[in-house]
Amino acid sequence: MGESKVAIVTGSARGIGKAIAMKFAKDGYDVVISDILQDVAEQTAKEIEELGQKALVIVADVSKAEDAERLINETVNAFGRLDVLVNNAGITRDNLAIRMKENEWDMVLNINLKGTFLCSQAAAKYMMKKRTGRIVNIASVSGILGTAGQANYASSKAGVIALTKALARELGPRNITVNAVAPGYIITEMTEKLPDKVKEEYLSQIPLKRGGTPEDVANVVAFLASDAASYVTGTTLIVSGGLVM
Repeated sequence: MGESKVAIVTGSARGIGKAIAMKFAKDGYDVVISDILQDVAEQTAKEIEELGQKALVIVADVSKAEDAERLINETVNAFGRLDVLVNNAGITRDNLAIRMKENEWDMVLNINLKGTFLCSQAAAKYMMKKRTGRIVNIASVSGILGTAGQANYASSKAGVIALTKALARELGPRNITVNAVAPGYIITEMTEKLPDKVKEEYLSQIPLKRGGTPEDVANVVAFLASDAASYVTGTTLIVSGGLVM
């Protein structure tokens, strides 16, 4: 056995991020769990170690450049390498546009879009020297469709899709691929809080007639990070059960 590859997953204490981290561990990666929820992150790290892989918890606020840089530096110091960055950290602060407060706009854009940029920028500096790497950004069908009550979130995720393309063009010559995954209606703690009426509305529009699981997203992220996807870059894979075609 050679040394394990290393993946950072931001916002990976729970939900989709946790499923992605667990999938990488099952595929033989050592994983960095980065989140602001330290206790929950430590628990996820334990579960990864139970699978026989190393896990490191780094508490970081991705919307701060110094935290993003520290995340990359501490990873490389601990493991000696960085192969994959998954930008999953994200929040919602839903409101109708006419009622949306400026700080609801700023918080969502700062974490979802600026955070993705800052972490990618820090990782790219390292990956460019190594002339190899994978960056996978978690977008959303909201960034393709636009969702009422989510002007901030939809804008941030559309931004992530555009950022993915720009980075793919810049980093391609150094053998670094940059792709996005756009989940649809996925059953997580975040979506479980939605009113039943909203859930039924979603399900009525999904040809596969079910919500997705965090693992459905994780499997696609793992594919984009793998050698099987070495000729895929600048693309957004939609994981929505047919909600968006």
